[in-house]
Amino acid sequence: MRTFSQKPADVQKKWILIDAENLVVGRLASIVASRLRGKHKPTYTPHVDDGDNVIVINAGKVALTGKKRTDKVYYWHTGHPGGIKQRSAEQLLDGRFPERVVEKAVERMIPRGPLGRRQMKNLRVYAGADHPHEAQQPETLDVGALNPKNKKVG
Repeated sequence: MRTFSQKPADVQKKWILIDAENLVVGRLASIVASRLRGKHKPTYTPHVDDGDNVIVINAGKVALTGKKRTDKVYYWHTGHPGGIKQRSAEQLLDGRFPERVVEKAVERMIPRGPLGRRQMKNLRVYAGADHPHEAQQPETLDVGALNPKNKKVG
């Protein structure tokens, strides 16, 4: 037997559409990260970007379990002395760019480096139900039906 290694020229990318309404953020992010890396394919090769293009809609309506909505804090640094800043998940979801909660969750599940940055460019996240990718004819993936714990009821 010889080990199979996918060549970048042989990669077949599909478009996947995921509706994130009432889905638990961490569970959604792990499925999206797996799709972006291509781990669901039998042709998966660790050093090749053979994942799919993923579109996430309704990212502003995601669910957080427990008290994460108020207690989870996102930190960043301005680069100046004493420049540590923070926002809660609730402030992000109610603010101008609620899609950043999903983007950050997925980004932190993708390996850091040039390949990870290239794979993150295959992710498109939209706060509302509209997206400009109808021409790509994306396949719908029902993440809530994969496992009952993926969807938060109530």
